[in-house]
Amino acid sequence: MLDQLLQYDKELFLFFNNLGTSTWDNFWLVVTNKLTFIPLYAILLYLIYKHLGLKSLLLLVLVIAAMITFTDQVTNLFKDGFERLRPCREDGVKEFMRFIAPRCGKYGFFSGHSSNSMAAAVFAGLLLRPYYKKLIFILLFWSAIVAYSRIYVGVHYPLDIICGMTFGALSGFGFYKLLKYLRQRFTS
Repeated sequence: MLDQLLQYDKELFLFFNNLGTSTWDNFWLVVTNKLTFIPLYAILLYLIYKHLGLKSLLLLVLVIAAMITFTDQVTNLFKDGFERLRPCREDGVKEFMRFIAPRCGKYGFFSGHSSNSMAAAVFAGLLLRPYYKKLIFILLFWSAIVAYSRIYVGVHYPLDIICGMTFGALSGFGFYKLLKYLRQRFTS
């Protein structure tokens, strides 16, 4: 059953990856670049500062640093534990795919880009929900676009993405709850 699921995953990857065209390649390379969204993060930090104040912002920065470290390290544990080759390294897949990423890491289960972007989206969306009701939907859409970019450039399978996004959503929610607890405890 697992072999069949992995085969479907490969077929779905090849379908989505081969939808790409050279016309869109540069766009997706920009989307998949981690540095592209620094302005978004700066705006989110400003909005949080604007509504919650400096004291909460300092605590928030510590919690965000812990969240990103947590998602990165757990992602690395999964990659090293499962040792699932990325599509750009797997025989029988790499010959039929479009590879446009600048490099191809060794293992890909699960996607760090997907987990980090989803954690940030859920965390910031929940934190700012009282002030911007629809922001969370925009952030979730942004996270899905970042996740898809990893398939487009050829470095992750759909299951890598789905598992990364699920882990990221749970992490973002958990760290949002942690921040609420810490704010009640230390800023009241």
